[in-house]
Amino acid sequence: MTVNPTPNWIRRRPLLALAAASLAVPVRAQTSWPDKPLRIIVPFVPGGPPDVVARLIQPRLGELLGQAVVIENRAGAGGNIGTQAVAKSAADGNTLLITSSALVVNTHFAESGYNAERDFMPVTIVASQPNVIVAHPSLTARNLAEVVAMAKTTPMAFATPGSGTTPHLTIENLFNIANKLNMTPIHYRGAGQAVGAVVGGEPKLGCMAMTAPLQNIKGGKLRALAVSSAKRLPILPEVPTLAELGYPDMLDYTWVGALLPAGTAPAIQARWYDALSKALTSNDVKEKLQGMAFDALLESPTKTADYLRGEIVRWGQVVKQIGYKPE
Repeated sequence: MTVNPTPNWIRRRPLLALAAASLAVPVRAQTSWPDKPLRIIVPFVPGGPPDVVARLIQPRLGELLGQAVVIENRAGAGGNIGTQAVAKSAADGNTLLITSSALVVNTHFAESGYNAERDFMPVTIVASQPNVIVAHPSLTARNLAEVVAMAKTTPMAFATPGSGTTPHLTIENLFNIANKLNMTPIHYRGAGQAVGAVVGGEPKLGCMAMTAPLQNIKGGKLRALAVSSAKRLPILPEVPTLAELGYPDMLDYTWVGALLPAGTAPAIQARWYDALSKALTSNDVKEKLQGMAFDALLESPTKTADYLRGEIVRWGQVVKQIGYKPE
């Protein structure tokens, strides 16, 4: 399973027709926007990558857009509840979705209640980071190979941030598909809860995007077994990649993206993109993102549309490969 954080742009029709509109065209009717407080909906509980990024840029966005920016965590159903809320919101530019790559996994199922291509106007892919396989320090298996050997004779389980999230698909593919094991997934309501479960030793394995478990890894409360990046991370240079360990196709990343409801005026899309770009390229924000193993991407709306289309296809193939169905 390969998910490349840096997309290979293929010039095709944009994901959404509106995403192709010129960002430079002014719209007289929108010159007063924004004229009320703005809302960012994060469809997960606090602590995961979308929430961390949203809160990091929230103050700067308020300054740049001249209105208060309020963050709402609407968690549930693997991100579907909050995502549905944005899809059904008025296309007035006052509601922004900051979500993860779960968007392009869940769209393959009617239960999601949305269509990622039809219901949203892309603004940008903000950043991405790899997933990490972690273990409780008491686990006697000291590396990934020993975990695989142990799981062949001992029932084992692993924690995920939620059913259908990319960390879930990474660890499911690693253990139950590539190694033909029968490990049990335990899905939590977000990365924070999943990290807490593994820190508590129940279960003793898990997979999350890097942000959530990083401090516990550095503090010795968790042991990192492998990362899903192409190269070792400067912040954890001792941790091998899955590719090094014999899984060259498992280059999996959890990305954070910003989207508006479909039908939003292109001029407002441009304002959001400009504000996000300035917020994310400020020195303090860049430094904090790098310290949490994020690679800043900040792709244009048109490139973001192309990237999302490719991600929908790619993760759809993974869903079929592992036989995943929403719980």
